[in-house]
Amino acid sequence: MDKQGKVYLVGAGCGEADLITLRGLRLLRECGAVVYDDLIDRSLLREAPACAEIIYMGKRQGRHSASQEEICAKLVQLARAGKTVVRLKGGDPFVFGRGGEELLALGRAGVPCEVVPGISSALAVPALAGIPVTHRGLSRSVHIVTAHTADTPDGLPGGFDRLAALSGTLVFLMGLSRLEEITRRLAAAGKPGDTPAAVLSGGSAPHPAQVRGTLADVAEKARAAGVQPPAVIVVGETAGLELPVPAAPPLRGVTVGLSGSGPMIKKLRDALEPLGARTFTAQRSILRELPLSIELGSLCGGAPRWLVFTSANGVREFFRRLRAERVDLRRLGQCRFAVIGAATGEALAGQGFQADLVPERYTTAALAQALLEAAAPREEIVLLRSRQGSAELFQTLSAARTVRDIHLYDAEPAPPAAGDAELLAQADYLAFTSAGGVKLFLERHGGLPGRAECVCIGEVTAAALARSCGVTPVVAGDTSAAGIAAAILARRRPPV
Repeated sequence: MDKQGKVYLVGAGCGEADLITLRGLRLLRECGAVVYDDLIDRSLLREAPACAEIIYMGKRQGRHSASQEEICAKLVQLARAGKTVVRLKGGDPFVFGRGGEELLALGRAGVPCEVVPGISSALAVPALAGIPVTHRGLSRSVHIVTAHTADTPDGLPGGFDRLAALSGTLVFLMGLSRLEEITRRLAAAGKPGDTPAAVLSGGSAPHPAQVRGTLADVAEKARAAGVQPPAVIVVGETAGLELPVPAAPPLRGVTVGLSGSGPMIKKLRDALEPLGARTFTAQRSILRELPLSIELGSLCGGAPRWLVFTSANGVREFFRRLRAERVDLRRLGQCRFAVIGAATGEALAGQGFQADLVPERYTTAALAQALLEAAAPREEIVLLRSRQGSAELFQTLSAARTVRDIHLYDAEPAPPAAGDAELLAQADYLAFTSAGGVKLFLERHGGLPGRAECVCIGEVTAAALARSCGVTPVVAGDTSAAGIAAAILARRRPPV
């Protein structure tokens, strides 16, 4: 008999990835499969092992990618295949998360299972907005109510007269589309119209918002503010409190699609996520080594020459191959190094070499001009780069110098991640880091999503996007991940 697996129902918490419990994070890092919902921080998926199967089974009102029966069947199937499965659910599995149904289904199938609690949005979203659901002298109880049921004509639970009479805090989940009816029925049942109320879209919501008012006017205010789901509705005296909370980071509520190689995407995340941006991979490139007609060791020693790098990937691939050829790096002493910008220079320094030439402007044209001025007429110039590198650099240099254009690697698209199509439709910005990446993105997606603004790492990348799509993208002032983050931040901030 095959080895039996086990399923862990893990609450991912509500909001940023580090709100998950330590136990939940440990299980995620050790699992063989992840089945996840919409309402999680997608960066948590990066904690799963590289070999783990990642399965998106989103389930939102009006947009179900899978029925509850299909989700339960998938969990049983994975466990019977011997996998340790993390069923990653937003908030807490048992607070209107249908975790109980999944646990019962697993039990009937004889699959070992366990629950790891999480922080529910009913508690976390108000807390992050400075609203305690209980507070001495104001509220001694909290009542969490679903506003989305299948067994009543209007989808709301019964007993509003009892809810209205409670002196504690009422928290309604999944109720934004029924907000007017909720407030009307509470008022009709005797809840005073001046009772404080709040509508909060936070946690993992793509468009965070906070609307405060009273039972009488909060629905109108939320409609005027254009609050989007998911949202939490709070009614009671504590909704009138505004306890001190940290200021929101400047890119909170901004979704950025990233493109590039794995290392470049990581740099973009590291630059954008501390600013509050939600990121996802819109296009990841896999680097594929290309066969060469020469040994790279032949470039070392002999006559002086210039070795030119236009990306950090080129630097890493060149030195990886030299080491594979067992080349003594001291033989590079006669070579001089040119890089297109600071990020490429940092990659070169990581190999133990400092760049001899970095153009003032980090563009292909500026690099070509600087090389023509710095290189002696008889010094050979060797370009070490991707096959998708700009033809302009070679053409400009070869008109006046001896140039070799060595293509070390090619880029091809990685398989798309489940659920990324929905994120692409929500993207506020798309970050492009190479002309080749632009080409791969357009081949995969067939064009640009309508609402996203494009930000390019440099002018060559921007020109490729403009030629292909007829758009005028934002160009980062510095050809680096930090430069892209700064460009988005500048666009986001209102003018002074």
